Amino acid sequence: MATIYDIAKKTGFSITTVSKVLNNYSDVSEKTRKLILAAVEELDYYPSSSARTLTTKKSWTIGVVFIDTHGMEHPFFNAVIESFRKKAEKSGYDLLFASNQIGNDPKTYIDHFQYRGVDGVVIFCSVDGDPEIEKLIKSKIPTVLIDLESRESSVVYSDNEYGSHLAVEYLHSLGHEKIAHISGHKDLYVAVQRLNGFLNAMRKYNLDVPDDYIVDGGFFHYEGGQKAMRQLLKLKELPTAVYVAGDLMALGAISEIKKNGLNVPEDISVIGFDDIKMVEYTTPALTTLRQDTALMGKTAANLLIDQINNKTKQCMSVKIPVHIIERESCRSIK
Repeated sequence: MATIYDIAKKTGFSITTVSKVLNNYSDVSEKTRKLILAAVEELDYYPSSSARTLTTKKSWTIGVVFIDTHGMEHPFFNAVIESFRKKAEKSGYDLLFASNQIGNDPKTYIDHFQYRGVDGVVIFCSVDGDPEIEKLIKSKIPTVLIDLESRESSVVYSDNEYGSHLAVEYLHSLGHEKIAHISGHKDLYVAVQRLNGFLNAMRKYNLDVPDDYIVDGGFFHYEGGQKAMRQLLKLKELPTAVYVAGDLMALGAISEIKKNGLNVPEDISVIGFDDIKMVEYTTPALTTLRQDTALMGKTAANLLIDQINNKTKQCMSVKIPVHIIERESCRSIK
């Protein structure tokens, strides 16, 4: 089995330089990096995890936390974590998904990650004020948050308010004035941001928002969209369009509209938020706001790995743009 000494001997570079390339340090020229990596491939070199940990003083493990009612079941989170995983693994890191229990002993997230010796933690969290997450953010462990704001951690999130503005602007351009909103649960950061964006945009275009035109769809589930739409369909004056804060809820809303003998978009237009993969194959295909999940995951990984390499906790905030994907679920009524 080849060793780091064999790589150094073959390339003529020092063991220190070879080690820097193997551990993805930036202070090595691209030419040197290519020569060393070519030797690594030729000699079929693969470092043991224990040797690499001793050499670099890192565990090469990143912790992952999901704090949400749907967690990894939601297609949006799946897509972001897949992008994060690809970037992290390319940089040499394994992912460790958190557990509140090790063996038979209940553990906090900090306990778990300190026990495992992770180098950093990515946190998927839509709920503000979770005490365990607050402790983790305030710890010395490098962290990056997805879908939540914080002044004590690096964060990556979509431009939720502007996305809502785009949704209202688009529906208004089609002639809609009676626009309802199925929001997410008030405890969820993204739900509040999207609701605020909706209300601000409606004011901008001088459109009335009756109290019963805003319905809480819960935690972004299909069933929540069904229930909220059922409530809207009981109104004497139906909206001509509904902006739904999440695609799964939007699909639930469409199913409920159809159950009541109405059609989308002929009777009610529907626009969602997320652009999860399945919505382009539904009938009708859903018009929605696309979140760039690939960019979110890659950006989060870069922010976290930079903190790990620099051995400093950073508090950077990156807002990812969103844009409308036009499909078949909205129509003009001009």
